[in-house]
Amino acid sequence: MRILLIGLIVFVGWASMSTYIYVCKIKGLCPELQTTQVAEANPDNTKSNNTTASADNVISSETSTSTEKTIPKDLVIYFAFDKSDFISGTEASKYFEESNSYILHNAEAKLNITGYADAEGTAEYNQALGLRRAQTMQMYFESMGMPASRIWIESKGEKEPAADNSTEEGRAKNRRSVVTIK
Repeated sequence: MRILLIGLIVFVGWASMSTYIYVCKIKGLCPELQTTQVAEANPDNTKSNNTTASADNVISSETSTSTEKTIPKDLVIYFAFDKSDFISGTEASKYFEESNSYILHNAEAKLNITGYADAEGTAEYNQALGLRRAQTMQMYFESMGMPASRIWIESKGEKEPAADNSTEEGRAKNRRSVVTIK
């Protein structure tokens, strides 16, 4: 009986370790802490010098001076290569407050989150990666208290790049999620 119990413990340990290695290390589906950049899109191309940095993420923003209930500007979240983890910061929290307030006052409004990837890897993988990035943002907004019924997510994968995929800088700009109110 003792040998069976030891065999069972060894088998369970082996099965757990091999599953972890396959899922997390080979497939890369386990979340890992990483650096995430958050920037607010600015269609007016005006700039301010409001930049906050921490050990976990870098946040760059362009402030809005309007205090009315207007649609908040798009929020762009940048991700590390092949990652979908998001570490919130002050700019994301501020955007949540503005967008949640707007959505609660406008019955037709919804939060649209679109995930993107660079052109490294297969189109199918990048489509799934873009969706994971959008889902990460969806989980963040839901955890902050936004109603799930008011959030819509989609993935564009490597389609609709924001920059040239032939340079590292361009690929970094394409690894993003864009949060928009529609």
